[in-house]
Amino acid sequence: MNESNIQLISTISDDNKLTLALKNIEMPQPADDEVVVRIEAAPLNPSDLGVMFSGADMSTAVQSGTEQNPVITADVPAKAMPALKTRVGKATSVGNEGAGTVVAAGSSAAAQALIGKTVAVIGGGTYRKYHSVNVQSCLVLKEETTAKEGASSFVNPLTALAMVETMRAEGHKAIIHAAAASNLGQMLNRICMADGIDLINIVRKPEQEKLLTDMGAKYVVNSSSDTFLDDLTAAIIETGATIAFDPIGGGQLTSDILNCMEVAAARDTKEYSVYGSDTFKQVYIYGALNRGPITLNRNFGFAWGVNGFLLFNALGKLGTDTVMAMRKRVANEITTTFASHYTDEVSLTEALQLSSIKTYAKQATGEKYLITPQK
Repeated sequence: MNESNIQLISTISDDNKLTLALKNIEMPQPADDEVVVRIEAAPLNPSDLGVMFSGADMSTAVQSGTEQNPVITADVPAKAMPALKTRVGKATSVGNEGAGTVVAAGSSAAAQALIGKTVAVIGGGTYRKYHSVNVQSCLVLKEETTAKEGASSFVNPLTALAMVETMRAEGHKAIIHAAAASNLGQMLNRICMADGIDLINIVRKPEQEKLLTDMGAKYVVNSSSDTFLDDLTAAIIETGATIAFDPIGGGQLTSDILNCMEVAAARDTKEYSVYGSDTFKQVYIYGALNRGPITLNRNFGFAWGVNGFLLFNALGKLGTDTVMAMRKRVANEITTTFASHYTDEVSLTEALQLSSIKTYAKQATGEKYLITPQK
């Protein structure tokens, strides 16, 4: 291969500045168990934007450089710098996943078997033209699946499946999901409908209610409604949901969910207890759409838990056999159950233009963007 290779990098300097730029890098040379993938599509997930922007105030962003090689700089608030101290001065590659064609392979039989295949990859640094990854980090897509269709094969699909498997492993029988009209939320609906699992969807706009009910969702409640708490409690009573997944984080939604679970659990209690019901209630927070404090109004007894939920930690708890079955299901259903729909596509160069950043950095529910490095 005589082509050039570029990647998108994010750097934090000790003078509280974020710099985003494109860097020329060498073409990768695969080790024995590695393959070189021509990255053709990579999604802009919230987790990617977290690495990319790293707490910078993007309202201060300035574009410089050239049309073909733009550079973005922005101020990082002083209060964010202590958490970023290990990143200062280091060029950090961005992009958790993507998909493309295997164009070279190491000497192992497993690597050689992938030459010419379209694969999805996980492992970081996918916002580049060519990437070398271990064969274990590849998911071979069905022959008719395109790279764009398979670009989001890991983060959202495996997170949605991990939520369901965590529910099962911890002995719950129904799920509550917030910001439920997202791409991930739509996947979770399709999984739960296929697997016969009750799912309560929390949204905040009427059009999001319609989107999910049109999909066939049975339980959709609007957090902007005056009757939200009553509606949520009624849905919990009907489904018996005692586990929730919340990508919002800040504010009091977690508290509201726990309180509604407690009302549902205690409705048939004959004797008062200062400790509340003995029904265990769990909320997992897997995002930070609201970076403010989490407010807990303690009206839900003592049988509860609020924990962080990170995909890779969850997969480690579920075991190899379960994870391999999850990956196989994703490959088989990537254009149906796990289909992602993208609002727009941007090249690596376009991803570093202020007009594009203002659009994809909003992280609006139901909007998802795709980077096409070969464009």
